[in-house]
Order: sequence, then structure tokens, then C-alpha cells
Amino acid sequence: MIDLDLLIVNANVLTLDGENKNAGSVGVTNGRITGIWLEQRPPSSEVNITERTQCIDLQGATLLPGFIDTHNHMISAIMLRQYLDCKSPPNRDISDIQFRIKQKALSVEKGNWIVGFGYDDTALSEMRHPTKKELDEAAPDHPVIIYHISGHLGVANSLALELAGVDEQALDPEGGSFGRDEEGHLNGVLYEGTAQAVGAYAPEPSEQELLSLISEESLSYLSQGITTNTDAKIGVTNEIDDLELCFKAIEQERLPMHMKLMIASDRLREGSQMGSMTANEVDAYIRKRSGGRASLDSAKMFQDGSIQGLTGALREPYFNDPDVSGNLIHAQEELDAEVKDLHDRGFRIAIHGNGDRAIGSILDAFEQAILENPRPDHRHRIEHAQTATTEDLIRMHDLGVAASFFINHVYYWGDRHEKIFLGPERGRRVNPLAEAAKHNVLFTLHSDDPVTPISPLFSVWVAVNRLTSDGKILGPEQRIDVVTALRAMTSYGAQLIFEEDEVGTIELGKRADFAIVAEDPTSVDPLHIKDISILGTLIDGRIVYNNGLTLFKNNLV
Repeated sequence: MIDLDLLIVNANVLTLDGENKNAGSVGVTNGRITGIWLEQRPPSSEVNITERTQCIDLQGATLLPGFIDTHNHMISAIMLRQYLDCKSPPNRDISDIQFRIKQKALSVEKGNWIVGFGYDDTALSEMRHPTKKELDEAAPDHPVIIYHISGHLGVANSLALELAGVDEQALDPEGGSFGRDEEGHLNGVLYEGTAQAVGAYAPEPSEQELLSLISEESLSYLSQGITTNTDAKIGVTNEIDDLELCFKAIEQERLPMHMKLMIASDRLREGSQMGSMTANEVDAYIRKRSGGRASLDSAKMFQDGSIQGLTGALREPYFNDPDVSGNLIHAQEELDAEVKDLHDRGFRIAIHGNGDRAIGSILDAFEQAILENPRPDHRHRIEHAQTATTEDLIRMHDLGVAASFFINHVYYWGDRHEKIFLGPERGRRVNPLAEAAKHNVLFTLHSDDPVTPISPLFSVWVAVNRLTSDGKILGPEQRIDVVTALRAMTSYGAQLIFEEDEVGTIELGKRADFAIVAEDPTSVDPLHIKDISILGTLIDGRIVYNNGLTLFKNNLV
């Protein structure tokens, strides 16, 4: 007989285990799954219901393994709650953004910064970036910087550039560049590292403000059924020590999800904070400081930018500009050396690569490191992997390299990928999930929040339907079935983060991390998946989000 802390009854349980079994009720003890029954209520002879047992009657709702988002920027995304909204919609053109900046300037003392996020040159009627001059017109007495929706570039006005020490004689630094007009003058556009460098001069919120924002952001994640979350950029947020911030948020119980952290490779280089530490030592440090609520995911690197910013490194030029094929951030020898160092120190390495040229470069570096120092089950990974070719996917399988696909791109930018950036042939196969599955590449889906909103069911919907914002099916041959898409947000995610024995499926002994949804994603119209309501989220058997669950105490079986 099993003593239960929690009993979930009258459920449609999708275990997503290897046999994809269904069940009707689940029992939990000490945060672990201790009973799974086909019946809607377990036999009374098999369970011990006490006064402390909490019962949840799902009344036919569906119980899923908790969702795992394997790539977002939760900690740095909290800053955006403070920023001016420059997204499209609601902004239709540059004058709309100017109006918002002007309105903000009325409530901000002269000389203080105005920071915005989310403009998209390809979604504005002008089909271009705003300029320094246009930001000057909106707020001549305030330093202004607005970040692109991709997070890989921005635009600053004259006062912001002046405060950052950027003048007409400024040289392009490694890993970034300054935009210039036809006459060679600065136009205010900042590519890659230059956007971060100028933005660093804007003051940051206080620690207490940031912790409050983390509480708000956590709730938004929990409301989407996320129980394990990977922050893909710890250690590169201007003046904030985001690692310490994460620890404090966990200590103050503001961050209830299990957290996996990608540590920026800058922090792991010789002479830096963790430059002499092995992966095991970094992981032990994170686990100790977080009380076991967070752990190391990987060392994070970048090898290109974004497709929509024309900084993703492609093998063939961009469709809309035959003179541009994007940029590799690291020379191959430099990338090889850093990957080898991290690999030899035991790190799993995650490298941002959108363009196929960047993906090929990353695979070259991984291959060299693996050949020189074979390491079983390294699970190195490529982030986004938007334009991976058939040959790239075959190499990924052969090398044991996984992909975390930014599937939401298909909906938000698919039309523009096809018509503007990549052209019809390359555009239709962005995020080639079906082909990745065919070649047995381990892959997951992610939101890249704040680039797109956090919503695992939306990501599943995109993977299954591949509908763009204009309503077109983009590359129907790359669609995957619903169960595979759900696994890419659960069991495949668990495998990617080395936690397949802990989470990802509903099986005996695993953590009781669940997402409860109003309808069965495998039986509804696939077009409806994104609209299914999240009724509740449980972590370690505790309800951390409740949107209408029916609870009982000491409910007799």
C-alpha cells in the first residue's frame, strides 16, 4: 500500500513514455511519482489516503509531463518589463515609434535614458531601421537606445552615442559594427556587440526591483506549464551579476522552476570568474548556491547573429542583398581553440548558430574537439539551427550533436524569410524538424523569450502546422506529428539537459512535475492546440499555478 501526499484522479494522463501509454490516475509521495493507474481512481487496497493527502479531481482534463523550455532569456528578459514597447504591432511605422519615445520623454527628466525593445525593420512600413536622426527628433535631450526584436542589434540617438564615447572616428570592434549612411557617417544602427556596449551606459534597475520583476516573470512561465527552464545567457548582462540575482531569487522563493543555466563562455575563460574551474566544479557551485534548485546546463558561445538582422552567417548570400552573407563571430582557429578548452574541461557546449555557414563552422569545431579527446555522451548542442541543411543534420547525428530549434520563427518571420531574407527554397525549410527526426537528431523546441512570447503549446502548434502569420503553410514537408512535438517540449528536453531519469515523462520514480491542460492536444484539431488552456502547473508535487483545479482533502478512493 502506498502512502500518498497527492492523488490526481479522473485524469487523461499522457505519460509520453517510450510506449506512449495513457492512464487515469497518478499518486505522488515526497515530490515523486509513486503510483500510476489505468483506472480513473486507484483501487482502495493499493493506496493509503490520510489527512495530509491532497486530492485533485481533473474531471477529464489532461495531465502531461511538465514542459521544458530549453532556450530562453528569462533573467535578462525581466529588463524588458521596464522598456518602451517598440514591437510591431502595435507600431506600424517609424513615426509610431517616434511618438512613443516623445510621450515617454515627457515623463523622464532631461538627460535620463529612454530604452526600448522590439522594433522590427521588416515589419515597419518603411522596411528599414530607424535612424539616429529620427531618434534625435523624438527626444533630443535624452539618450535613447531601442533594441531590435532579434536582440542582435539596436539604434541609438546622438546623445546616447556621445555618452558611450562613440564618434565618427569610431572603428568597428571585434564582434560588432557601427552602421553608416551612404556618405560614411554614423546612422545610429548598432550591430551585435556595439548594441550591448552602448546599452551598457543606461542605468540598471535596483536589485529589489529586479527581484520583483523575476517574480512576475516566473508567474508568466508557470502559467504556461513550464516546470524546468533553461536560461540561455547567464553572465553577459551589462552591469548586473545575473548569476547572483538568480541565486537570490531562488533563495527568496521567487523562482520555483527547476533552472538550468548556460554560463557565458566569457566567464569561463582564463583570468575570469570561473576560468580555472571544470564543468563539474561549476555545476557543484551552482547546485550549492541554489540549494539544488539550479544546475549547469552548458557553456554558451555565439558564432553568428540573426537571419532577420542579416548577421546570420550563410553559405550563400541573402536573397534580398546578394552582397551580404552574414558574419562569423569567431575565426575558425579561435573557435576551435575555445571549444577544445571547454570540451577538455568537461563542459557541454551550446553554440548559437542560425545560418548554415555558422552551423558548419560549429560542427567543424565540435568534430575536432571530439576527435582529439573522445568524450562519450557529450550532448553538445547548436542553438536555433534555423537553416541546417541535410548534410548538417547528418553530421550532427554522426557527431552526437543536438539541436534546440527556434520553431516560433516559422510563424513570426516565416513569410519574410521566404520573401525577403532567404528566398523560397531556403525559406520553406527553416527549422527542418521532420528532417531532423528522419536523421535521428536529438532536438527540442524553444521560445527564445523575449524574442517571442513564452508558450510551449504555441511552439507545439507551430511545429505541427507550420503556419505563418500570413496564414501560409511554410514547408509542409517539415511538419511533425503532435506526439513528437509534445516530446520535443518534454522528454526530448529532459534528454537534452541530461535529466531523462528525473523528468520529461510520467513514470514511477520521476519528479512530480506536471502541466494540466483543459483538452488533449493529441485529439483536438491541430489548429486548436495553441488555444488550449493551462489549468495548472505542479512542481515536485506542489501546485505552483492554479487556474481552476478542483482540490479536496482526504478524498476517499
